Amino acid sequence: MAETPRLRVQALSQIGISHVPPQFIQQPENRPVPPIKSLSTIDIPVIDLAGIDSDRSDEIRNEIGRVCEEWGAFQVINHGVPVRLLDDMRNVGLTFFHDLPMEEKLKYACDTSAAATEGYGTRMLAGAGDDAVLDWRDYFDHHTFPLSRRNPSRWPHFPPQYREVVAEYADQMKLLAHKLLASISQSLGLVASSIEHAVGEIYQNITLSYYPPCPQPELTLGLQAHSDFGAITLLTQDDVEGLQVLKDGNWIIVKPLSHAIIVLLSDQTEVH
Repeated sequence: MAETPRLRVQALSQIGISHVPPQFIQQPENRPVPPIKSLSTIDIPVIDLAGIDSDRSDEIRNEIGRVCEEWGAFQVINHGVPVRLLDDMRNVGLTFFHDLPMEEKLKYACDTSAAATEGYGTRMLAGAGDDAVLDWRDYFDHHTFPLSRRNPSRWPHFPPQYREVVAEYADQMKLLAHKLLASISQSLGLVASSIEHAVGEIYQNITLSYYPPCPQPELTLGLQAHSDFGAITLLTQDDVEGLQVLKDGNWIIVKPLSHAIIVLLSDQTEVH
């Protein structure tokens, strides 16, 4: 059962609604919390990965261990993922959401009756009840690893290079995830493969999120507060602030840093 078109956030934004539909309004206790002014100048740590495979490996590994313990979130630069690819990924996503007609996008709609919600949608979690509050975003979710899950024919045909870019991005992000998980393991005095061995075969999803203008942003969330259930989450941002991480009970804005990649420890790594 594909999602109904009336819930597409982009379509709601484009028709110029002045009030948010009830299914998107958060309960008062869950609504956006402005960061505390005294913390507004605090940034999450930034780690330069240049030399991680050679002369600076011990220094970088120790720094990764420290920020994982203190923050559980950091940004990395000189990470090895081509800058050109990061730009290409952002561009194909914007082109899909901006330029492809809604009737064409809906051909890739998620099957919300299935356990795995690959495709174009608004409601991310399969099995969420009809009374669940929705995030103010649309997304396209891709299954990319293991390769037995990867079927590019399910991905958009427009723009023409979309599928090629997503596949390359997935491959590069997997390499970076391997490198980071190895460093985290070593920072704990373990062999490099320890965390990956503990969590088992890596399952990777690549999700493009689109957050259209909202007429009442004080009532909604682009993505509700959560932790990810996997091993590690790698994110890229555009130049618009919005992402926040929880630090010592306070929400701190992750300020966009050109071509940096945000690293978040997920539940499995934290537990192990």
